[in-house]
Amino acid sequence: MIDWTAYEAVLFDLDGVLTATARLHAASWKRMFDAYLRSRAASRGEPFRPFEMPGDYARFVDGRPRYDGVRTFLASRGITLEDGVPEDAPGLETVCGLGNRKNAMFTELLAGAGVEVYEGSLAVVRHLRRHGVRCAVVSSSRSCEAILRAAALADLFELRVDGQVAVRQGLAGKPAPDTFAYAARVLGVPPSRAVVVEDAIAGVEAGSAGGFGLVVAIDRSGEAEALARAGADHVVTDLGDTLEHADGDEARPPEAR
Repeated sequence: MIDWTAYEAVLFDLDGVLTATARLHAASWKRMFDAYLRSRAASRGEPFRPFEMPGDYARFVDGRPRYDGVRTFLASRGITLEDGVPEDAPGLETVCGLGNRKNAMFTELLAGAGVEVYEGSLAVVRHLRRHGVRCAVVSSSRSCEAILRAAALADLFELRVDGQVAVRQGLAGKPAPDTFAYAARVLGVPPSRAVVVEDAIAGVEAGSAGGFGLVVAIDRSGEAEALARAGADHVVTDLGDTLEHADGDEARPPEAR
């Protein structure tokens, strides 16, 4: 169990922490990279080596800003492309072009699947609000606002620091701690009095590097040891398990009540 009320603020990642959209991101990354790598291999007469799940996703892409994810994964394969510009057409052979193609695929999948919310995480958010602990979302996604609204979660958080805010403020993306540090600064809460909740290795590294009072990791893909090595103080499979049952039935999903 975690005494969440011992802290002044909790900073939540979005995809994989509050919503199940991480699986849609992962599927989009694999579809985009596999198509690109297959085409590249064919044009060079080389064997096709697919984007590996969950390994490549967890190590090089998950939790990072979109274009950083493209750049980091390609570097792991010894591939260097021109960055291009954010306006590049989806699929253009630039970092931005490939990133935009991934985003187009994600938007298609999101439209078809909708947004699923993790009930255990939602229970913790409600617990925090009931006890006066401030809540913010800190996400690398530029689709953060749309996802929060689609999931009917936007009104639960007083601050959103996402990929668009990071660009406007010139903040480095995760695993740098800048976005979390910025959120704490806007809230007026020292990092030592705030908690970071993440599911990505890069996000846990960011929380650890930022000197936050507690870093809680949610293991959605069997990466518990890696998350602990990255600096997580607690690793759980369901955030609702951190609540005392005496706090009410909020730790359990509605169908179990």
